[in-house]
Amino acid sequence: MKRNILLLAAICSCYNLFAEEVIVKQFRYAGPYEVKKPFLQDSLDVNSKKFTEKELLKTSVPFNNVRQSMQFLEVNASGESMLPDNNQACHIGLASFYLNSDRYVKGSLQIKGPETYEVYINNEKQTPSDGKVALTLEPHRYEVIIKYLSEKEKTGSLKVSFDTESEAVVTATTDPEKRYTISDVFDGTRIRSVNLSPNGKYLLTAYQTTFPGGKTESYQQVTDRASGQVLMESNSINYNWMPQSNRLYYTRNGLQGKELVSLDPVTKTENILSVNLPDGWFVFSPTEDYLLFSVSEEGPKKDQDMEEILVPDDRQPGWRNRSFLHKYDLATGVFERLTYGHNSTSLNDISQDGRYLLFTSHERTLTKRPFSITTLYRMDLQTMQTEALLKDPFINYACFSPDGKQLAIAGSGEAFDGIGLNIAPGQTSNTADGQLFIYDPDSKQVTPVSKDFNPSIQSFTWNNHNKQIYLQGEDKDCVRLYVLDPSNGKIKPVPLKEDILSDFTIATSAPELVYFGESASNSQRLYAVDLKKNTTACLKDLSKDILKDITLGEVHDWNFKAAAGDTIYGRYYLPPHFDPNKKYPLIVNYYGGTSPTERSLENRYPSHVYAALGYVVYIIQPSGATGFGQEFSARHVNAWGKRTGDEIIEGTKKFCTEHHFVDAKKIGCIGASYGGFMTQYLQTKTDLFAAAISHAGISDITSYWGEGYWGYSYSSLATANSYPWNARDIYVEQSPLFHADKINTPLLFLHGSIDTNVPIGESIQMFTALKLLGKETAFIQVTGQNHQIFDYKKRAEWNNTIFAWFAKWLKEQPEWWEALYPAKSL
Repeated sequence: MKRNILLLAAICSCYNLFAEEVIVKQFRYAGPYEVKKPFLQDSLDVNSKKFTEKELLKTSVPFNNVRQSMQFLEVNASGESMLPDNNQACHIGLASFYLNSDRYVKGSLQIKGPETYEVYINNEKQTPSDGKVALTLEPHRYEVIIKYLSEKEKTGSLKVSFDTESEAVVTATTDPEKRYTISDVFDGTRIRSVNLSPNGKYLLTAYQTTFPGGKTESYQQVTDRASGQVLMESNSINYNWMPQSNRLYYTRNGLQGKELVSLDPVTKTENILSVNLPDGWFVFSPTEDYLLFSVSEEGPKKDQDMEEILVPDDRQPGWRNRSFLHKYDLATGVFERLTYGHNSTSLNDISQDGRYLLFTSHERTLTKRPFSITTLYRMDLQTMQTEALLKDPFINYACFSPDGKQLAIAGSGEAFDGIGLNIAPGQTSNTADGQLFIYDPDSKQVTPVSKDFNPSIQSFTWNNHNKQIYLQGEDKDCVRLYVLDPSNGKIKPVPLKEDILSDFTIATSAPELVYFGESASNSQRLYAVDLKKNTTACLKDLSKDILKDITLGEVHDWNFKAAAGDTIYGRYYLPPHFDPNKKYPLIVNYYGGTSPTERSLENRYPSHVYAALGYVVYIIQPSGATGFGQEFSARHVNAWGKRTGDEIIEGTKKFCTEHHFVDAKKIGCIGASYGGFMTQYLQTKTDLFAAAISHAGISDITSYWGEGYWGYSYSSLATANSYPWNARDIYVEQSPLFHADKINTPLLFLHGSIDTNVPIGESIQMFTALKLLGKETAFIQVTGQNHQIFDYKKRAEWNNTIFAWFAKWLKEQPEWWEALYPAKSL
């Protein structure tokens, strides 16, 4: 006897509760569409096939007709729907509905009635057998369209049902509402960058569209800011703005070599600025009379059989290559070298008058943290006189003030002998916590303008129009925009409509700002800001199409006071149609690296996707994350789980206590990179979790320190001045591998097979340990993927693996996992 299937009803008439089969009780209908026989020139076709009326079903009818139709067919007491009749010789009809399942389930779709029909599921044609279509449903919406052929005066009926032996929640409905899935994160059109013309009148926007299956198309649009009219669109040419003249430029192949071409976006008038242009990356000078090139040069080649590794970084492909600056004069075509030496030089900025360059060079200092020292140079292009302005291991890059008299310099708090530090006694600064300094090259005076500013600065631009500095920074779990007045050091927020600022652009000669971003419950939107009037207008809402028909659950902030007295911030996501009287399994997620888990809709672990699968998701921002101030982020240094792990455990317990709708016996946790380390570390400290997932996690701090491409350099942040020979308490005692025997939680390891950041051995050795200890564990390596999973197909499979593991241990639904990874006797 097949088990009953519990059917949840959004539209009660569409469901059959506690039945052995799900009977479709309402169809959306389009038609009838008359179809006529073609002229039969011969009785047989080229393959000796005789024409029959069934051939008429091949007539193309757009499926959008039924999606947009407001006609519905109801079923009678026997579960049948009478199909519309007409006096036409033959006609085609379309009947559609949606199947939804709350879990992975196998079953069959049975169609009775029409003699000639086709079945399409999510636009893919199926092959019925004896009126049945075998289906495997994952927990998302499936669109079913039945295209049938009827003959004159033959009134037909249609009966459709879905049958399964699984105790699943399956619904059949014409309501287009659907849950948010990983496909909604992948597919659709997204903005990649925005760039205003110098006068702010025109906007250059770069887009990328990802289609189901992974194919992508990129294109650029130029729009008139006043009218919103699209002036140009291109998917083959990469445009950029000239610095002053409000014209676009691009390069192309010409008869005399590469050509540099400028283009008026309104008149489409082109002007060839140069022929036989050198290869390489370049930028325009602000004066538009020369180009600055960065030209790469190959270093000594390695022996292919016996490779000598000179320094740890020499393992990285291309590390021996260097790049140097060259100047190309547009009037004369003279291409001259500006820098030469052993170390690469990187352009930072060009002064507005085009006379001076700022560039940096990095020299290895492997015996002293942070293992390199940066020298900042200023070059006078008229005389070629070059001055080393600064030599500091903790500065990153710099830019000129509009008048060229001051510099804005990005670095960490330890730059300039620690003048910008704001940490507690005994702490070491987290060098990932971005700071900003104003420096006067003549007086050598430096001002740490962000010392008392808690957000971590990610990028900045010194605007030529109003002489203000605009800062993009992490503010707790948000990314915001701020404006700094260099004359008094005051920093004010620029009001934004989104929680996560993705990119922004400011006109150089007008008070115009354009940005795009997203928030916890919406995808990308594009905005324009009049900085003079302080008004904002939405230019484009991509989220509207991305989230069409989707219902998201609620998102709430939830903070708690930790045992140490600090407020630890967080938020949680509820499933759609949340029932406070139910008990839901919980998934806990925390930061990787040292950046907070941002309040965005689309990220590595999109919380709304997990919530749509029936989980409550708790995001915690424990000690060590940037964006909460220097003292808070410094807790990441020389800790490796201390305090951070305790706060995650404490916060999870308090969250369960305060939220009665959480099943405290069904808690999962997940993290990647340092977050993967944290997943492993937590299981050595508590049995609180019923399932855990570590992606690209670190199991042995020592092996990670020595083997990853950036292991030792990241450790200069996370394990500052601590090494395996002088800090056994960190490298051994904080490494989960040395406490593997304490782990009782089912633990899944996921790892890219060619991960150069955290080598796959970090998962292999902990998986081996747990196997030898007889613990519940699994290990899936993603072939050909690095630290992140970017391949479309593999990314989908990677996510399904995560969903299936949690379903197995948090919902007692092992079917999905067993289908993906059947048991094998070896």
